[in-house]
Amino acid sequence: MQATSKLLNLLLLSLLAGLDPSKTQISPKEGWQVYSSAQDPDGRCICTVVAPEQNLCSRDAKSRQLRQLLEKVQNMSQSIEVLNLRTQRDFQYVLKMETQMKGLKAKFRQIEDDRKTLMTKHFQELKEKMDELLPLIPVLEQYKTDAKLITQFKEEIRNLSAVLTGIQEEIGAYDYEELHQRVLSLETRLRDCMKKLTCGKLMKITGPITVKTSGTRFGAWMTDPLASEKNNRVWYMDSYTNNKIVREYKSIADFVSGAESRTYNLPFKWAGTNHVVYNGSLYFNKYQSNIIIKYSFDLGRVLAQRSLEYAGFHNVYPYTWGGFSDIDLMADEIGLWAIYATNQNAGNIVISQLNQDTLEVMKSWNTGYPKRSAGESFMICGTLYVTNSHLTGAKVYYSYSTKTSTYEYTDIPFHNQYFHISMLDYNARDRALYAWNNGHQVLFNVTLFHIIKTEDDT
Repeated sequence: MQATSKLLNLLLLSLLAGLDPSKTQISPKEGWQVYSSAQDPDGRCICTVVAPEQNLCSRDAKSRQLRQLLEKVQNMSQSIEVLNLRTQRDFQYVLKMETQMKGLKAKFRQIEDDRKTLMTKHFQELKEKMDELLPLIPVLEQYKTDAKLITQFKEEIRNLSAVLTGIQEEIGAYDYEELHQRVLSLETRLRDCMKKLTCGKLMKITGPITVKTSGTRFGAWMTDPLASEKNNRVWYMDSYTNNKIVREYKSIADFVSGAESRTYNLPFKWAGTNHVVYNGSLYFNKYQSNIIIKYSFDLGRVLAQRSLEYAGFHNVYPYTWGGFSDIDLMADEIGLWAIYATNQNAGNIVISQLNQDTLEVMKSWNTGYPKRSAGESFMICGTLYVTNSHLTGAKVYYSYSTKTSTYEYTDIPFHNQYFHISMLDYNARDRALYAWNNGHQVLFNVTLFHIIKTEDDT
């Protein structure tokens, strides 16, 4: 509005300057005189004039000239007002467009940033998928060989099916007993083939699946790998010391809902969290000792106990997290095992296969892996797998085969979702790892590399 007022004043002065000096030199006594011009708060132009003395001859040439001048000023004022409105409207439009341009500029910048982020993310996803597929290359190579055996089975099945179809058309063409024996033989071979798939080499760990959140930071939960398919009882042992109470649930569903079916009060306190239920009995390490206890759930009493000779106990050779985890009892497809360390083996892990009835050590293997450097361990098909930590970033770092008495360093990561693992055991029936993960009871799935042996293998 200030610019408009200045423009109005300039135009007014221009008009006045354009008049004939002889006609515009008007004294206060002779006619109207522009005294000053200004602008009110609303932006309107205000002109101050000096009125002439009263003269009855007001309609003379000078009066007409002044009226003409005022009319021109009014017309110019209106034009300037219209121009001002247009200018204000255009200015608001420009501001709006400027805001929109800034918004578009920000959106384009965001799109560019998102494009780079998405490309990086997609590249990383592809890389991770490729990393996941790499371990499958030797599996696929082996399956090429195994496929030949399976093809032979399919061919025999097709041949038998054709023969049986022929028998339906012409009874007596073939000896029924001979065909029956061939079918039984094929069925037996197929079953043997399936049995050979029960064992394999660990290739991958996925999960975890959180089953429940309960208890303290340390504890153990388990099912019986030798139980029937209808028997899905769960046992729950909270804490790693100063406890004798074992809680039983009829199923995983009851365990999740907290519906206990039975409670056992053991005759001794346990040490650590590395217990195992095997064939209806609980095997655990007696507190402040290297004694192993076998407790029958059905009979409600101790069936056997034996000292594990030279085994360290009471935090002499625990896992990295401590907790009296010196002696780790576990089971796999082969049987019952004890993992511990001795002074005679320089604190390195010792693997012992136990007699499940008498707890006698049947055979032992001395490894070169320090027990105190292990986060946890578990057995699969007679091979011990050891993790390098109990914290975030842990992975299966070492394995020892009792079949070949050889070891190798591995690199099998797994997701430690709740940052602290105090129990990790393999269940052969479920083909899963049971874990106590910082007060969460979780399950990990395992991928095993199976080798199908043929009759030609020695």
